[in-house]
Amino acid sequence: MKFAIEKNILLENLNNVARGISAKNVIPVLNGIKFELTNDGLTLMASDSELTIETFIESKLIKNIESTGTIIISSKYILEIIRKMPSEVINFEMMDSLKIKIYSDFNQYNLNCLDPSEYPSIKLITHKDPIVLKSSVLKELINQTSFAISTQELRPILTGLNIKINGDMLECLGTDSYRLAKKNIKIDTPVEGDVNIVIPGKNVTELEHILMDDEEDVNMHVFNNRVLFQYKNIKFQTNLLSGTFPNTSNLIPTEFEIIVQTKKNDFLGAVDRASLLTQGKEKNIIKMKVENKEMIINSYASEVGKTEEKIQIDTSATASIDISFSAKYMMEALKTIKEDDILILLNNDVKPLVIKSVSDESLIQLILPVKTY
Repeated sequence: MKFAIEKNILLENLNNVARGISAKNVIPVLNGIKFELTNDGLTLMASDSELTIETFIESKLIKNIESTGTIIISSKYILEIIRKMPSEVINFEMMDSLKIKIYSDFNQYNLNCLDPSEYPSIKLITHKDPIVLKSSVLKELINQTSFAISTQELRPILTGLNIKINGDMLECLGTDSYRLAKKNIKIDTPVEGDVNIVIPGKNVTELEHILMDDEEDVNMHVFNNRVLFQYKNIKFQTNLLSGTFPNTSNLIPTEFEIIVQTKKNDFLGAVDRASLLTQGKEKNIIKMKVENKEMIINSYASEVGKTEEKIQIDTSATASIDISFSAKYMMEALKTIKEDDILILLNNDVKPLVIKSVSDESLIQLILPVKTY
């Protein structure tokens, strides 16, 4: 293997595939990035056996291909080396199957490599009829729902993002049983047969980082135990979580005693300021009171003090309510809503409160209140 390539092209692709490397890899060869050079171009691959990311750089984007070959370069060093190389063109020359020279006009590195014959055979198979989404749409779907995914392993299925497709309707949902984020969108081409999959949360986050906010197509290929996303020159394949995602449809109230309309930024700012006194506390709890068409946000910490703030609201309700909730959960939910006019939908101090945009019914954020005595 001997070739030359522009630094920025290689670095962009390395940054994407390196997301497939796990610090917990138990197979030593999977700590490396696979470089496979043919006359057609350079394929880069990284995997932790649950997540595999592959990118392909066409030969026309490579400065010079003198000889082809395959080698596994340690991910621990290759990214930093390429990032810090002083030249805009970088040369690679395989000395033997386990050594590579990386050099420019100004410097060179000679690295020991991993044995390509030990790298597992990973097939990235695609369907002829994938589900097609725009990159910006999928990125937003993940962004608006994945924050609610559980980080606790007690219920492994809740550590994933649930995607359901029925006909031309796609539902994306994340929950940790204390809060829930759900987004519905309509897709251009209806899907034959229902899709109901759960993608591991950490892998969904890596996918979001790779996707750009553009109108490029993302082809989604769903299999029994895995899903593959094809975007530009990238293939991103992840295993699915096994098990049945809980039915959450009955958790979201459909009728509310109190409907409050307010400005998102006003409400977010008040919650943020009230949370200053509760920072460091595990639950980060603040209180909200709605009475006489007025909202009061307050918090109290015995060792620090207390704060209270009034917010302008619009409501036709005459009932009053005192409700406590996690400031952290509320702020994370509010930040996913793009519009400034929001609805806060309430029943009592033990039933879930729902937040959504006045103009966008497709996104629902639900938070369970916290009982304080």
